[in-house]
Amino acid sequence: MGLPCRMNELIEIGIRYDIKFKEIKFNDWGKGMQIANPFYDTVFKYLMEDSKAAMLLLGKIIGKKIISIKPRPQEIVIPRDTPSKHAVYRMDFSAVVKTSTGQRCVIVEVQKAKKSSDILRFRRYLGKQYANPENIQVSGKKQKGIPIISVYFLCHDLEGIDAPVIKISRTYMDITTKKIYNVKNDFIESLTHDSYVIQGTRLKQRRRNELEVVLSIFDPDNVSSTEHILNIDETTFPNKYCEIIRRLREAAESDLIRETMYAEDEVLGEIIKAERIAEKAVEDKNKLIKTLEEKDKAIEEKDKAIEEKDKAIEENSKALEEKGQILERIVSAMIKSGFSIEKISEETGVSTEKITALINGPKDRVSEPSTFYGSFKPKRKMKKEKNET
Repeated sequence: MGLPCRMNELIEIGIRYDIKFKEIKFNDWGKGMQIANPFYDTVFKYLMEDSKAAMLLLGKIIGKKIISIKPRPQEIVIPRDTPSKHAVYRMDFSAVVKTSTGQRCVIVEVQKAKKSSDILRFRRYLGKQYANPENIQVSGKKQKGIPIISVYFLCHDLEGIDAPVIKISRTYMDITTKKIYNVKNDFIESLTHDSYVIQGTRLKQRRRNELEVVLSIFDPDNVSSTEHILNIDETTFPNKYCEIIRRLREAAESDLIRETMYAEDEVLGEIIKAERIAEKAVEDKNKLIKTLEEKDKAIEEKDKAIEEKDKAIEENSKALEEKGQILERIVSAMIKSGFSIEKISEETGVSTEKITALINGPKDRVSEPSTFYGSFKPKRKMKKEKNET
């Protein structure tokens, strides 16, 4: 993979650094060294501000030789004195890359995320890139968008994708014949773009090619006793990429950068705490809503049960009324047939008092339906009494 990166220089600086900062020590010669963790915004910014290091890193990721690179106006810095105003970091570069036909100007948009929730921020930034009139090339009367290449460095995993480096590329294909067109069209190039995603947490000590060796600076498995510092085996780095290691080593030696990393930790801690409070509030709200919904459902079921009970009572009352009317007809028929009160009571189960009340007519009856009694005639009662005498 190449010779060690300026080994004598590293040993000399490592000894100085160990004397100055006792809490961060370089490993034994040949086993590795310690660099600042580039997933911290301040370290990442320091690394990418070095044009040579940026050209080496980005060129290796996108698989193109970058001839020149220039940082564009940046939207973000990390205010060390006011960490509560900390904002998420991104960088944009104007780059000239070598192509098979010559050279090409592109915009390389670099964004870094510690949380999966940053996806909406990525979309906003990307929209701004497309809408920015400065990203238009003018050739005579013809205008076209400068091609955009997005590079995302993630501190979290993408679900279902185990690859540490992912390329999302465009293909011009005839959807019917499946023919691939190996050309570049200004219209398509202006409205679409290639992307590269680096999942630091998926590196997992993988060093299968030169790109993964270079990206080992983002491997969290290399974290030392503090997350601010990574252990790197510099002997595996090809000599041409030593500028990256040198820059990160300088960041590890900087008091300002180290203090800013601590500030970032505090800010991230505040963000995580606020998110947990917000999540707890949402969880409590959802629980309350669920409780109220269950209560409303219980009330609804209770009302339904009461309604069904009332309906059952009504139907029962109706049935009893119908049964009473049938009994009245039976009793009336038995009276007409000359049966005695005692015999009618025995056969029907109706009390003698009710039978007597039925015989005596409406003026004496109690708690009986009124629809039937009006049909009784005194003559029949007198006839029955005459027969008894």
